[in-house]
Amino acid sequence: MAPKSRQVMWLAALLVSASFASSHGAGTSVTLQVQVRARATSKNVALGKDKDSSNVIVWLKPLGTAASETPPLPQQKPRVIQRHKTFEPHLLVVPVGATVDFPNHDPFFHNVFSVFDGKRFDLGLYEAGATNSVRFDKPGVSFLFCNIHPEMSAVIVVLDTPYYGVSDRGGAVGIANVPEGPFELHVWYERSLAEDLRHLVRVVEVSAAPSTLGTIVIPENEDFTSAHKNKYGQDYAPPPADVYVQPN
Repeated sequence: MAPKSRQVMWLAALLVSASFASSHGAGTSVTLQVQVRARATSKNVALGKDKDSSNVIVWLKPLGTAASETPPLPQQKPRVIQRHKTFEPHLLVVPVGATVDFPNHDPFFHNVFSVFDGKRFDLGLYEAGATNSVRFDKPGVSFLFCNIHPEMSAVIVVLDTPYYGVSDRGGAVGIANVPEGPFELHVWYERSLAEDLRHLVRVVEVSAAPSTLGTIVIPENEDFTSAHKNKYGQDYAPPPADVYVQPN
């Protein structure tokens, strides 16, 4: 191939590459602050003092001309480990279509089930060292429990957008690589009432420059409890007594 022809092809490839990079840019960084406060009990009572503001999920759903992307699946399958009669982590955010592993790292049997909104499943009883998996194929919130140990609970939130962040203890949230355009902002917090969270939904505009969305106050339901029934809708059986009784 002649040198001039190679130069023309190289310039054409460079222009295509530049055009692709421009249209698929990294986007901008969006930050905001959340404050978890005790929920007011009447219109005349102000929200209470600030609390630990971690584990608040904030996500942006593209509207109109904003770029819409399918959330990429993680290269490694996320895991919720059963260890010391707890689920680790307690809160997990995954994209639609992700498969989550549930390994049992305790030296005894466990179960994982979810019968509420989100993905409904029951992994049955499985022994120490075993791993079961679930594919989360639609957006939603799945509350996880163990049918053997009532103290175990966790939450998996499945999103259909890649633009989300989870707050730290101080309430700081960062969302990376957000394109320009209008978005619908959503918030989820385990200890809030659904009606309070619906009132926090709003439309925001993201520009090319890094921007902040200000502060969002999250009302906490002080009547929240993690107590629940077993997978049959019944109370858990009381644990066996630890004291050994010498037979007569």
